[in-house]
Amino acid sequence: MTKKFQSINQGYNYVFKPGRLSIGLVVPIENYDQSSVPGMQHHLERVQRAEQLGFKAIWVRDVPFHLPAFGDAGQTFDPFTYLGFLAGQTNEIALGVASIALPLHHPVHTAKAAATIDQLSGGRIIMGVASGDRPAEYPAMNIDFENRGALFRDAFQYIQKGKTDFPVLQGNRYGDLTGKMDILPKPVSGQIPMLVTGSSRQTVRWIAENADGWMYYPRPATDQAYTIATWRKEIAKYHNFDKPFMQPLYVILEKNDDFKPQPIQLGFRIGVNYLIEYFREMQRIGVNHIAVNLRFNSGNIEDTLDKLAKKVLCHFH
Repeated sequence: MTKKFQSINQGYNYVFKPGRLSIGLVVPIENYDQSSVPGMQHHLERVQRAEQLGFKAIWVRDVPFHLPAFGDAGQTFDPFTYLGFLAGQTNEIALGVASIALPLHHPVHTAKAAATIDQLSGGRIIMGVASGDRPAEYPAMNIDFENRGALFRDAFQYIQKGKTDFPVLQGNRYGDLTGKMDILPKPVSGQIPMLVTGSSRQTVRWIAENADGWMYYPRPATDQAYTIATWRKEIAKYHNFDKPFMQPLYVILEKNDDFKPQPIQLGFRIGVNYLIEYFREMQRIGVNHIAVNLRFNSGNIEDTLDKLAKKVLCHFH
């Protein structure tokens, strides 16, 4: 029998259903395969179109610096400022961050920004969190890259404490909370869902015990199934409920619906019929959400969104 997920906030409950797969989109929703910096043209119209078509979530990324060697500046806008803007321009779609590099931000600012967006959107934020994987950013902020695993845990604990009234927290690397000050606003439902990305230099056991879900990278189905099963066994040791598992996927959608999948980095060049088959297999092994990234998609973006909505979403929503 499939265990239930916690009810955390509107966005989390909208996106994640036990035993089911939902589909979202990574922002910017555009092709920028020839540059590391997107144009951000028609970005609002495409997010609103995604909502109208039935995609469950949009996901923005935390990329503080443009590193040409890294090859992707994300949406260029600050993730929290941008989600605050999108909160006022959308009604239902979940507002996801994939993911905030916790050691690069003081957790009081992260907690306050996330709770603000949660309030402004009526509880639609889902916050992916990570330890960060771009070494050059750490000395630029005078932060020890090698210590990012411990910093991640302390920031995570600080944010979790921040949801309580006048929190008390001692011995934290980011500072002590004495119970004489509060962090406002509070999340709509009293909690911001936090999904750990990759390992974030933590054990599977720690993630199972502490996170509200897990974002992992695309892997062959047998490997992914083993990862999910191992993680959910750990969850059962600490909780009487289950937790969602999600992954990103780069997609180049071919005009030929029967185009057989050809691997690209973290995804496929693929026809829609094989994409449906792939999604069904991911649903079968326990993936609850896939965030589709169209950065390398060669076709017209509006046509691609319409095709995904008409031929794919109907099988999973």
